[in-house]
Amino acid sequence: MSTLDVARAELALAVLYLNKAEARDKICRAIQYGAKFLSDGQPGTAQNVDKSTSLARKLFRLFKFINDLHALISPNAPGTPLPLILLGKSKNALLSTYLFLDQFVWLGRSGIYKNKEQTELVGRISFFCWMGSSICTALVEIGELGRLSSSMKKLEKELKNTDKYKNEQYRSKLQKSNERSLALIKAGTDIVVAVGLLQLAPKKVTPRVTGAFGFVSSLISCYQLLPSPPKEKAS
Repeated sequence: MSTLDVARAELALAVLYLNKAEARDKICRAIQYGAKFLSDGQPGTAQNVDKSTSLARKLFRLFKFINDLHALISPNAPGTPLPLILLGKSKNALLSTYLFLDQFVWLGRSGIYKNKEQTELVGRISFFCWMGSSICTALVEIGELGRLSSSMKKLEKELKNTDKYKNEQYRSKLQKSNERSLALIKAGTDIVVAVGLLQLAPKKVTPRVTGAFGFVSSLISCYQLLPSPPKEKAS
């Protein structure tokens, strides 16, 4: 491929990525928590960026609760253990509730709904729902990683006298394991962010700590949404 063809391919991937509302939301989230880290809860330009970006992001999430509502009523993959099914459904229910309530928070923060106390209460309840969904996500990922590890060990025994990394099934399981490990790290950082936003441990999880963990979580989300590069055709 020529340099121009490579540039076109990379720009096409960038356009594909930025056309996703979810990707733009996560980029804005990185800006929001980066600003929170810089401000450390103190008034100023960084805190203004944090608050304005947080409000703007809520528009990206209007009616997004439908996604998790659909996942809640969708059938699970065959062979999934009941505890993981229940945790997965709990995650969907909690995340859907968080996104639903977040719309009322937007109405209050934008000035459409005038009752500030009720807006703050709904916002706090929604953050508890998000924290709960993050905890469920972490538990699901731990369970799935355990299942993957068990199946990979069995496969390793079958491929004892061969190069396991040349086996397509093993490589696929290894990739899934890496993806789930990253998702577990993200869920862990999101739990810390939720603790910070709810001020459950204000002395330990300060606005700066919340911003740092939120920024890392946002970067992971941005990475997870990257489109796969096109495979080169064999000449």
